[in-house]
Amino acid sequence: MLSRAFNARKTRRSPKDGEGCSRSLSFHEDDDWIAGLMDDLPLSFCDRRRGGESLPTLREVLLSSVQVMGENGLGISEKVVLLDGAVYAAKRFRKVTVRSAEFGRRVERLAHVSRRSEYLVPITAYLYAKRIKLVLSDYYPMGSLADLLVGGRELDHTPLDCDQRLTIILHVARAISFIHNQSPPQEKHLQMNVHGNIKASNILIKTDFSACVSDYGVVQLAEPEVFGIWQRKPPPETVNSGEILTQKCDIYNFGVIVLDILGGPKEPFRISSILEEKEKIKEGVIEFFEFSVKGRERKKALKVLDIALACTNRTKQGAYELDLYLSNKHEELLAKTLDPGSYKKKISMVIVDGFAVEITDDQANLLRSAKGVRVVEKNQEIG
Repeated sequence: MLSRAFNARKTRRSPKDGEGCSRSLSFHEDDDWIAGLMDDLPLSFCDRRRGGESLPTLREVLLSSVQVMGENGLGISEKVVLLDGAVYAAKRFRKVTVRSAEFGRRVERLAHVSRRSEYLVPITAYLYAKRIKLVLSDYYPMGSLADLLVGGRELDHTPLDCDQRLTIILHVARAISFIHNQSPPQEKHLQMNVHGNIKASNILIKTDFSACVSDYGVVQLAEPEVFGIWQRKPPPETVNSGEILTQKCDIYNFGVIVLDILGGPKEPFRISSILEEKEKIKEGVIEFFEFSVKGRERKKALKVLDIALACTNRTKQGAYELDLYLSNKHEELLAKTLDPGSYKKKISMVIVDGFAVEITDDQANLLRSAKGVRVVEKNQEIG
């Protein structure tokens, strides 16, 4: 049994002596107290074997919290430092939708898929107890994209430069593309090809300013009526309450984040104005970018702006135009570089401006040298 007394100043006896611990355990004076923890449970690690090591327990995790990183309608996120020095981010849920066995199955499956992409943060461990349900994942000391943007805008920290911003955008796009190409798309009531919660605070930044996306599929562990708390909400005129767990919503929210990264926090809420001013922005008559950018970098940033606007165009015509534009662009590149009939293009991937194609190793080398090609990777995104 776990009970909590907030802002307790003195050590107290449990209100029911003999039914648990007789004293509460405190972190700091005037802080939360934890009392009556009758049973301790080990955490389950996802596809990891800790040979010879004792597994961390619920008690250790609760007593190892050193910083609250965020809180919303679903629960609380904390930084925890375990006794062996390992540092994790812990997410404690208020409620979940499934029972213990199903919770474990879903977490294990999501963690397995996440480990196959360097652009996703997998869940490391989890625990399902009567009163507490939590997951652990790797901790990133640089924080989230939201932290860095706010730091540069409001706290006088060094702002992200153009190259760092475009790299972050590319890595987020690759993460979403990886998720959207999962097959099969659904497994036993678990939708595998949708993230469901794309927002700046779920984009974690490494020390080299590369990025990875956290919380893949986690919204499918939460109460359905509180999905909207975690989901980034688009401007009111474009909200469709029936499109919470869809790829369209992922792509729209990605576009919103890109507009924020490029132009500042107000830009996602003036999409129609940006569309009207796009030509003036390209000509330099209107300054849009919140960072210094010139020459080739400006051209790259303008192309990314076009993709962001296409992603936030929720009409069928907008989606069709984006798909058609990228598909034609990729077909032209292949036709110029490779012999007709020697390759088979499989799919164009919208948000990474890339495509998948069946080719030989020699043809891959030809593509690598083609103008405008960023990277060619076997069994991964190509573009």
